[in-house]
This record gives sequence, structure tokens and C-alpha cells, in this order.
Amino acid sequence: MRAEYSYCRDYLIKNGKPWFPVMGEMHYSRYRKEWWEESLRKIKAGGVSVVSAYVIWIHHEEEENVFDFEGCRDIGTFVRLCRKVGLSVFLRIGPFVHGEVRNGGFPDWIIQREKEGMAIRCNNKEYLDYVRRFWKKVYEQVDGCMEKDGGPVIGIQIENEYGHVGGLQGPEGEAHIRTLTAIAKEIGFDVPLYTATGWGGACIGDLLPVMGGYCEAPWDQRTCEIEPNANFVFSHTRNDALIACDHHVENANSYNEEDFPFLTAELGGGLQVTMHRRPVAKGCDVGAMSTVKMGSGAGLLGYYMYHGGSNPKGKLSTLQESRATGYLNDLPEINYDFNAPIRQYGTISDSYREIKLLALFLNDFGEDMASLRSEIPTIRILPGDMHTVRTACRHDADHGYVFFNNYQRRWKMDDHPQVKLEGLLDGKASVGFPAFDLKGGMYGFFPYNMKLNDAVLQTALATPLCVLHTKEGDAFVFYGDLDPQIQWEGDARAELCLISRQEALNAWKVHLDQDYLVLSENYVWEENGELVVTGSGKTMIAVYPVVEKGIVDFKECGKRGNFTLYERIYKAQEPEAELVCTEQDKEKAVYELKLAYPGEKNYHDAFAFLTWYGNRMEVFDGEEKINDYFYTGQEALLSLGYFEFPEKLKLVVYPLHPGDPIFLEKQPEFADGCACKIEKMHVETIFR
Repeated sequence: MRAEYSYCRDYLIKNGKPWFPVMGEMHYSRYRKEWWEESLRKIKAGGVSVVSAYVIWIHHEEEENVFDFEGCRDIGTFVRLCRKVGLSVFLRIGPFVHGEVRNGGFPDWIIQREKEGMAIRCNNKEYLDYVRRFWKKVYEQVDGCMEKDGGPVIGIQIENEYGHVGGLQGPEGEAHIRTLTAIAKEIGFDVPLYTATGWGGACIGDLLPVMGGYCEAPWDQRTCEIEPNANFVFSHTRNDALIACDHHVENANSYNEEDFPFLTAELGGGLQVTMHRRPVAKGCDVGAMSTVKMGSGAGLLGYYMYHGGSNPKGKLSTLQESRATGYLNDLPEINYDFNAPIRQYGTISDSYREIKLLALFLNDFGEDMASLRSEIPTIRILPGDMHTVRTACRHDADHGYVFFNNYQRRWKMDDHPQVKLEGLLDGKASVGFPAFDLKGGMYGFFPYNMKLNDAVLQTALATPLCVLHTKEGDAFVFYGDLDPQIQWEGDARAELCLISRQEALNAWKVHLDQDYLVLSENYVWEENGELVVTGSGKTMIAVYPVVEKGIVDFKECGKRGNFTLYERIYKAQEPEAELVCTEQDKEKAVYELKLAYPGEKNYHDAFAFLTWYGNRMEVFDGEEKINDYFYTGQEALLSLGYFEFPEKLKLVVYPLHPGDPIFLEKQPEFADGCACKIEKMHVETIFR
């Protein structure tokens, strides 16, 4: 049955009810087609309900009038796989996208036309004819996939950062967005929701504005530590002045924000490093920022990126953003890992776990959260204030949630002993919480007067995660590390399953014959009625309630509280790996990695983990470069399965010197005036 989508000034609406989705960006053209379905299942397992994706012009029409929708560029198959997996889709069709792509996504031949005098990103007929031709070709691939046809595509984004990063401003800019929207509809992109990026004075052309927020700014041209980030302070200011701050465009919005719900499409799920600036986005950065946005009134948590990837091969050039192509930043030629929740080759990150805490909650309680207004104490807190308790509430006259954030990225916040939070209510006395020690680095939210079936939970120093609908009735999962001190109204009680915050980070809600909560450090999802568990041969999981028919490839091995423990019952012979330095001079260090695999591989993938020091590193399979890394202090991860288990690779490390104009959060150890080596390497197999 088709769903109905719309919005009011306060929230998105699905089937007539408030809707609070979580959206994650994945670029199909930056990932192998054969691995799409698994990645989409990983995205859904993280609680995401909508996938957004740029349609990158240069990836599809690098040569004029020669269109490529094969392999990783097969958008039609990607969108249909989203429907198969159960994910809705937002297509961001450009024509300009930015996305750290060469020319912001424009093919070189369009840029050549511009040099010859053709005006682009405006209502110039010649330019619009090229856009129309491209969009028609795209639509041919996804015909039948619009929501009205029973497909997964519920939304279209027009342009990107228009009027902020290039394009026109004022009435002319607004007119151009309206013209592009009309062309898209004329072609067949007929969907319930149309959006435009709304930050930094961008034009929206009557479309629904979506906002962003990043925990750092690797595009900032400075190579020093930058100021405390405003995205960690509760605020009703929706515009993140850091986004594209290298363009120095007026940040005032051209529309009335209060006419629209507060939606984000570009919360930084990570950060793509640049040659000159290499901050590392951590899970707590993304978790605290997301909590603040929700407490500040957001009605959509949309992440860019949610899934990392690799730039595809170009026929005429590399396809990455660089100073050589007229932009201000140099990026890796291939690597688009982004430190995303799901990284370049599908591995899980701490950011994924943090987002999952909120996404699972919103899947079960989002209708309630979306309907509640945000109220922030009148005191104005600046990002540099590390002393004042930061709080907000989302509430109505009867109930709500109190949010707190005592985390500021790269700064130490004060501890606050015996804090007593207060939940606000419309026209009524506030609800007091028990005192607890709010330590530096803590963030989260607690419910008050929360209706759980027939019971009302007055207060708890614990956070709701999800609801398990089981044969024995509903069990409400809460998490936290404090004494929960749960207070109920009257005599009615709900069934609670209390777990620690670390257990919640490793928690997965799956439905088989009933709902189950699975604790695992790796991905878990349901597929064709069975539980799929990824991880190494040593994987152990905990499940609540007990699985009556057992779990394929696992055996029961004990109990831990209400959870039944299972361990994987088979092992794999690890690949043999040998790393040898074959060349070392002042310019580079060259290594040869030899790999030997067992005759019968019963594992799904194998990863090489490389501890290395230098400026950058390139990986070659024969003469073909297959990946490149900028040094950040992290291990380099390389999937061997992604490249069909090569037997020999060449790795080239280029030196980093003290004083190089690069911002690094963690400096390597230097020897003889430089850092240039692979210190160690190990290989780990992954089962599915």
C-alpha cells in the first residue's frame, strides 16, 4: 500500500502522522555494484529509513552525448535494490552537486562550453537543454521507481548550495531553481517532496530547505586548530556558518526558516580529509552533534556521508576535486572513505553505532518526538563556554524529553556534580529529575511522563532505545550507565529491558518470528527469515529473548542476565601475508605485500590493517592504482575481497616532514627528518 508524504511548518508527515526519519547518503557510483545490496542492508540495520544519493553528471556523461549507466553507474538497479531492501530514496539530481567531485560534478565538456561563453547554472537555454537531456537519460533508468508508481523514490533535491557555492542570488537565483524544478517535473520526476540546500544564503525556489552541520571544516584554508564548534550548542539557529566557509558568501538565509520544519540533509557522518587539513571525526563527535540537533528541534537527521566509497575510474581524467581543477582543496584521487559510519569498504565505525542509538529510538518513538516543540533556556551559551550546563527540552503540555550535552569536540568541559535536570511542560510546573554527576564528555536525553502502553514513566536517568514486540508482550529497551532511579505514575508498570550504553552501541533490533535484541560488535540483520551476523571467526553474540530454533552457524554457550549467548561454530584458515620493503629513499618507501589464500575460502572478505606513517600512501594491483590514503594517524584499511583477493600488491608511502603545512590531530614519530614507513600489518577474515 502506498504511503502518503507531506509536511507542515513543524515536521514531516507520513500517512497523516508526524514522521521523524533518519536519512543516510550513499553514492552508488562510488561503490561496487556487486556489493550494493549488502551495504543497503547494513544501512537499514542501522535504523536508517531513507537513502539519499547524488546523481553525478560527470560519472554518467564524461564524454559528451556518451552516457554510461553500467556497473557502479547503474542507478536503476541501485534504486530498485533500495525498494527490495525496504528503503526509501531521495535522489539529489544536481546538475551541480559538489560532493568533492571534479568540477562539482559537471563534465569537463560543460566547463569547456563555459570557457567558450556559455553561461551555466542560470536560465540560459543552451545550458538548460544540456541539463534536460541529461535528466531525461537518468529518468529512463529510474522510470517506474517514483513513489506514485509504487517505487521507493519519495524525494528529489534540485541543485546544491545554489547561490552559496556559485550560481545566482536573489530573484534570479530563485527563478533558476523554479525553472529546474519545472524541468524535473516535466521529465517525470514527480514525487511528494522536493528540497534544496538552504544554508549560507542559498536559494530554495519555494522548495523545502534542508540544512547541514559538520563537527569540523577540512575545507577551511587554515592549518591550525579552529574555534570551538557551534554545532555542539543547543540553538534554534539552523544555519551552520562553517559549511563551505572557504567561499566566504553571505550566510543570511533568503527565506523565513519558521515557515518550514527543521530538516537536515548534511549532518557530517564523518569528514573527508584534504591535503592541507585532516581532522578525524569520531563517534562521540557525531553522537553529541546529532543529540544537539534533535534537542534543538530537528525533524530529520540526514547524514553526509553515511557510506564511504571510492571515486570511479574516469576515461579522460581523475574525477576527484583538486586545486588543479579550480577548487580550493586537494583530495585523494580515489579514496572517499569520509570516516563515514559505514566506511570505504563496508566496515562499521563508532559513528555508525552512535547514530544507531538515535535511529532505533526514532523508528519506534519518532512520531512522538516529531510532534514536540523545542525549548532552550533563555541563557545564551557560546561554543567557547566550557563551564555552563547545556540543556534543551522537547515537550508539550503533558510530557517530553530533556536533552543535555557536556561535550565540545577537542575541548575539555567542566564536570558538574549532582546536577538536577528539569523537564519543561506547557503551562505547568516543570518535572524534576533525580540528581546525578554530569561529567565532561557526557551527552544524551531522558524522558519524562512517557506513556509506555498502560503505564506512565515519570522520570528515568536512562534513555529509551526501542520497543520489542514479543510473544510475551511489549518490552521497552532503555540504556545508560547511571542508576536509572525509575519513577512510575501510579501502580502500572511496563516491561523494561535495561542495558548499558556500551551494550546499546552494539545493539540490533531484528524481526524473525518476533522481535529480538541482538548484541554484537558487528553488523546484524534479517534476510529471508534468517539472522545474518557478520564478523570474525571468533564472533559471539547475545540475544533477548531466547531464539527457540537456534541461530544458523552458531551454538548456545551460556547466559548473561536475560540474554542468551551464542558463539560461531566454525573457523577459517587465515590468509598468509608477507610485507617486504623493496625500496627506500628520500622520495618514497615502496613495499610489496604478498598474499596466499587457503584453497577453500569459507569467509566473506579479508582485510589488511596497515599501521603506517607518512604524508600519503598509494596502493597498486599491478600497474593499476586501486586506492590512496592521506595520513591522519589512523590505520589504513584495505578490503582484499573488494579487489577479488589479489595475490600481490605494491604500496608506496611518501614522506611527511616536520613543519609541512598540514593540520594533523596526531603527529607521527619522525626519524631522520621525516616519517615514511609501514610499521606493521595484519590480515583479518570476515564472515557473513
